[in-house]
Amino acid sequence: MKLTDVLRFAAGSLAGARTRTLLMIAAMAIGVASVVVLTSLGEGARLYVVGQFSSLGTNLVIVFPGRSETTGNPGMLLGETTRDLTLDDALSLTRSRAIRRIAPLTVGSALVTTHKRNRETPVLGSTADMLAIRHMSMGQGHFLPGGDPRQATPVCVLGAKVKSELFGTQQAVGEWLRIGDRRFRVVGVLASQGESMGFNTDELVIVPVASAQMLFNTSSLFRILIEARSREDISRAKQDAEEFLAKRHEGERDVTVVTQDAILATFDRILRALTLAVGGIAAISLAVAGILIMNVMLIAVSQRTQEIGLLKAIGAAPQQIRALFFAEAAVLSFAGAVAGLILGFLGSYVIGRIYPVLPTTPPWWAVLAAFGTALVTGILFSVAPARRAARLDPVESLARH
Repeated sequence: MKLTDVLRFAAGSLAGARTRTLLMIAAMAIGVASVVVLTSLGEGARLYVVGQFSSLGTNLVIVFPGRSETTGNPGMLLGETTRDLTLDDALSLTRSRAIRRIAPLTVGSALVTTHKRNRETPVLGSTADMLAIRHMSMGQGHFLPGGDPRQATPVCVLGAKVKSELFGTQQAVGEWLRIGDRRFRVVGVLASQGESMGFNTDELVIVPVASAQMLFNTSSLFRILIEARSREDISRAKQDAEEFLAKRHEGERDVTVVTQDAILATFDRILRALTLAVGGIAAISLAVAGILIMNVMLIAVSQRTQEIGLLKAIGAAPQQIRALFFAEAAVLSFAGAVAGLILGFLGSYVIGRIYPVLPTTPPWWAVLAAFGTALVTGILFSVAPARRAARLDPVESLARH
């Protein structure tokens, strides 16, 4: 019996029981679609996080106050007050040959007022180098001036949304506004960049770090951003930062220095594991679909005993009977897998349209795994019905009504 004859016979048998066939195809399709959609969501979350970290800058090293190994969280040393990072600490890092530039950060919130308009706004204190480190771009004017970061210059840079809310369509560069109890002149407006790692630069007001410290009456820093000279210098920059700050802090290693790659690798491992987990959970539905195929085909064997008996009577060997049932299972699984892939890609597309910031292209390995698992599951669960059909006695089968 030729392969084309086997497939033609299987297709004819399935077409003769359309309702049963459609139900089994639907069961398999739902399982495949579930794997595709859920893995595309997991992979989309991973790619989103990777993109967000990439937007922070390249060759990035971040210094936090507090030692994370002590309690698991920077800045929390068993309830004790951690040593503050200072502007002098940040400036000491510029002596490292592995470090290209640094940007000390001070963060707070203040009421920003101008022309009878006001709003509570996050205020970020930094230096001119922050523009290059964070890969931000200007929409109007220029960024913070260079020079000695210890000098409190009364200038500020507005985020695009803050500028729109305070000045509307009017020119903002050159105008004065009040931040808290101090006056600042607007020297630039950032280009709209949206949210990055939960931090919306469009809603920021950026001032010189010394001005921010005076504004919030503090001498401490929130973070220190470091840009290494190259990817090869990242580990050296991290080591230098730890050693330089330890010398300034009486030999105590009371800061946490992390690299962008280390943070990204951690998130990447977590999200890959999550993608595999949700894909595995969805794959359970493929096993359920395989069991459904087995049960329905076992029932079909009992209903088609005369047909099987006739095939044996005209000379069909047991292996040929098994091949016919395997072919039916393969056709069912293939049709269900193809339908599932179509549904899965359609579902991913719809989710991508609803949440455009989330890349929802399913990973190639999940598509291949779902398709292959559907075929293998369907064929494996057809073994029992095929063996039962092959063992039927042709005389007894023809004698049944």
